[in-house]
Amino acid sequence: MRVRDIMAEPGVVARAETPVKAAAGMLVEHGVTALPVVDSEDRLLGEVTELDLVRNRFPRDPRYSGGAEEHGEPPPGVVGELISPRITGIDPETDVTDLVRVLLEERVRSVPVVEEGRLVGMVTGRDLVRTLARDDDLLARDISYRLSFVGGPRRWSVEVDEGTALIVDAYDSAEDRHVARVLAESVPGVLRAHCTAAAAEENE
Repeated sequence: MRVRDIMAEPGVVARAETPVKAAAGMLVEHGVTALPVVDSEDRLLGEVTELDLVRNRFPRDPRYSGGAEEHGEPPPGVVGELISPRITGIDPETDVTDLVRVLLEERVRSVPVVEEGRLVGMVTGRDLVRTLARDDDLLARDISYRLSFVGGPRRWSVEVDEGTALIVDAYDSAEDRHVARVLAESVPGVLRAHCTAAAAEENE
């Protein structure tokens, strides 16, 4: 499975000159935790997260801190001054296992998807969880549809249990069963696939 299979359209973006308060409003309105920052040609400049926006933004309450504190330099006013350099974008053809590693190692919730320097999507931990939660019957239908192009719709029997697919081939072709397994495991939400010949099933 590739990032392209689970990514979402970049529904909302910020510019370097977007005010921080406006960016915070965009996060709240769209229910996201980070904003990709792009230039006028949609080339990715970076990303700003919820924590980037709130850092040094709130003064300590003077009622409980022994009086007003001296104000230092004002916090940045536009998102261009807050762009996080940690994530520069991920290619849509990246394997999802590599995406999971990036999310865990970088401790981020979302990653911009970039193709030839331009923002083409966003992918989040929630996208992964949504994919993991896909219904088994729906997964079986998706697998059956893909396999219908390999030997016809009546050749294959497909069952899915907890994301694991069991595929039975009416014929006996090791090469086609390999293709079937590859196609099944490319379906978003399928954790693994086992493929066997009908004859082998009958002998068990």
